[in-house]
Amino acid sequence: MSVVKPVRGTHDLIGDEAKNHQYVMQTAKNITSLYGFEEWITPVFEETGVFARSLGDTSDIVSKEMYTFQDRGGDSLTLRPEGTAGICRALVTNALTQTLPQKVFYAGPMFRYERPQKGRYRQFHQIGAELLGTTTPFADAEMIAMGQHILNALGISDNVVLELNTLGDLASRQAWREALIAYFKTVKSELSEDSQNRLEKNPLRILDSKAAQDRALLDHAPLMKDYMTPTALEFWDRLRKALDQFKIPFRENHYIVRGLDYYSHTVFEFVTTKLGSQGTVLAGGRYEGLVAEMGGPSVPAIGWAAGVERLALLLNSIPVQPKSVAIIVFSDAVHEMAFTVLQLLRTHKIAAEMTYKGNFRKQMEWANKRKASIALLIGEDEATKQVVQLKDLNSGEQVEVALHDLVSQLILKLAK
Repeated sequence: MSVVKPVRGTHDLIGDEAKNHQYVMQTAKNITSLYGFEEWITPVFEETGVFARSLGDTSDIVSKEMYTFQDRGGDSLTLRPEGTAGICRALVTNALTQTLPQKVFYAGPMFRYERPQKGRYRQFHQIGAELLGTTTPFADAEMIAMGQHILNALGISDNVVLELNTLGDLASRQAWREALIAYFKTVKSELSEDSQNRLEKNPLRILDSKAAQDRALLDHAPLMKDYMTPTALEFWDRLRKALDQFKIPFRENHYIVRGLDYYSHTVFEFVTTKLGSQGTVLAGGRYEGLVAEMGGPSVPAIGWAAGVERLALLLNSIPVQPKSVAIIVFSDAVHEMAFTVLQLLRTHKIAAEMTYKGNFRKQMEWANKRKASIALLIGEDEATKQVVQLKDLNSGEQVEVALHDLVSQLILKLAK
């Protein structure tokens, strides 16, 4: 019988990988809570229209990458390829547009049918944050600062650079869009097939094309900075001043874009060279019309998302796990006392476990593999006297401790 393999593009998280993954998620949750964000948990699938409206039918995600299926009732459903659309849908369907601003953190699996690559699978995980109902550039700066705070806490900010751009307001974007169409029409025959298809519908997407023939044409393409209205320019200036106040360094990158009409003003990416060509680890931007696409009012918002797998790959180390205690028994006859000791320690929030098989040597080998710092040895004599032999697995020191003194003695030992 052949061994069942995981589906291509999926990945089991076990051992240190699972610990790193959980560390990234928990660190992000802890830090976003310092900024007043609350976690929302939305379904992993939605009506297909939720994503088709939010991502646009010319995007690669909608046209090539979504996992879409028809359920038994005939409805078209899609596994979520990103988190923002579900948050905006939840804002509307839970009647929360009247209580703005809303500060939302989310975390969980996303699904895209794309070529598996380093740090990116077809089922991958994201953390993300959305600040819904604000218009000030200071909010954008604070969101970027929160992302930077998470990277700092993970110990990976030295390997990451913040790149920043503006898409201006609607009037700026319309003028820029027309200029882009006019320019790219003059070189249409030199564009890739995808970019030729995007030329009329979504010319901004040509700017972030990865095709070498498209990249070669960008040096002479019009830039947003030449089409900004006074209002857009003021927002851009205030954002950069606010980032300076937060002491967050950045470099301007005029080719960071979002191709959909409801994106405006701020767009940004934290990028690294440590993960090959796909170097973006946390990215976001300001948007204004997505909530309206879900049937709600026009709600301005700023958000970002980050790939957990990519962040985990950049970790140098994670904090050492709390010191743990291993229970070692000399016979099955003392299991009752061993269980009593286990529950006593866990009640006092001391990590403790035991194995259910093996002689003394095998049990000690197991304790060392589990990286326990202390072993509690229990034989029939110890059970009769209601004591344990407390063995420090680092120093080798061993002492007898009465059961009623065990918790206090362990707290002292584990604190060292």
